[in-house]
Amino acid sequence: MAPFTREELEAAFEEYQRVGEEAGRTGDWNPWAELFTEDALYVEHLFGEMRGREAIRDWITRVMGEFPGNAMPEFPVEWAMLDPERGWIACKIWNRMEDPGDGTVHQAANLTLLKYAGDGRWSYEEDAYNPQAFVDMIGRWQARRDELASS
Repeated sequence: MAPFTREELEAAFEEYQRVGEEAGRTGDWNPWAELFTEDALYVEHLFGEMRGREAIRDWITRVMGEFPGNAMPEFPVEWAMLDPERGWIACKIWNRMEDPGDGTVHQAANLTLLKYAGDGRWSYEEDAYNPQAFVDMIGRWQARRDELASS
């Protein structure tokens, strides 16, 4: 018997996405941090490791409260693979900038590994991505935004 059913894992992942969408919309990342266990480990390849829910909360509210995080309100998932036997989800998440004013989409992706702990909580997240791809994308977004503002 697997530790988690596919249905439970899918429901937890849907909630993770829903709460992330709401956080991107409102700027309040506290409910998102609550999705992690008290002893969760978050591995972020640029910012390092955050150990524990409160460290995750401190990091995410700071990073998403300042530029460019506060101009990045959407995080659509392109694909996801669920492994109920292990309680893992691997997925590709787009980090999408707000519309610069012409409807164009500016985004960069990361690969995310989530480990489910049960009861709607995650014990581990790791985000792997190319930081230069983010720098380049943000530069293109800013240039387009500036161009539109001056026309």
